[in-house]
Amino acid sequence: MTRTVTLSDGTVLPALGMGTWNMGGIQGEQMNRERESLGYGLKAGLSVVDTAEMYGHGRSESLVGEVLHYNKADRFVVTKVLPENASFERMEAACTTSLRRLGLRCVDLYLLHWRGTVPLRETVEAFRRLREKGLIKRWGVSNFDVDDLMELERYIRPGECAVNQILYNLEHRGVEYDLLDAGRFRNIVTMAYSPLGQGMALLQHPALQKIAARHTTPAGPATPAQIALAWVLRQRNILAIPKASSLAHLKANIAAQEINLTQDDLAELDAAFPPPVRKMPLDMI
Repeated sequence: MTRTVTLSDGTVLPALGMGTWNMGGIQGEQMNRERESLGYGLKAGLSVVDTAEMYGHGRSESLVGEVLHYNKADRFVVTKVLPENASFERMEAACTTSLRRLGLRCVDLYLLHWRGTVPLRETVEAFRRLREKGLIKRWGVSNFDVDDLMELERYIRPGECAVNQILYNLEHRGVEYDLLDAGRFRNIVTMAYSPLGQGMALLQHPALQKIAARHTTPAGPATPAQIALAWVLRQRNILAIPKASSLAHLKANIAAQEINLTQDDLAELDAAFPPPVRKMPLDMI
């Protein structure tokens, strides 16, 4: 089953993409596995590849660029600008450096990694200049809460901000209180980073293990990680970008799209990971 999301300009993307945080930093077999995973994902239709100038001080972008060079499959490349580079004076140089590492003339989506001291109005104007120069096709934000989106609305046209990338998984559900709906209302796609959590704590939770035992995928019995990913993917307007630094992990992520969680499954997950009942501070990593 291929799940999709639709951007404000009508572009349809697979709801499952590939993250690259902490990739590209270790030479040798580890990097070979990362190349293999990303290349396989592109050929399998996971066209969305997310990276950032911050990741490994550009090494992640360089790894993605190498994979793109040898894979001509459809791709939708996302990278992010650091807040200190999000000014009218500095953004073009930062974007040009990212494009050089990626081996691209234009990036599909350019995000503000998080808010800094540069005024939002100036950052918006810098994004617009990059679009006019053909260096980016679209832009968006990352780690923005509802108040941030409301402030951003003062300076943009409807549909101009394509994406808000945020931390979202079973352990971090605070955004369900208002932020997910705020994005849907504004036709901003939510891109969920770290949908499988950090480390193994989430994936060792008894509730996930119990539910996994009730499901299968075309590749075999379901795993707790696949249940956690299926839980994120089931929702409208959300594009998940789990990292898969090996081919086995990448194939498991793809297979998770075939899992349909039941109402009983969802109720058990709500009991184990309660949804928010009040406004929560935005979680970031």
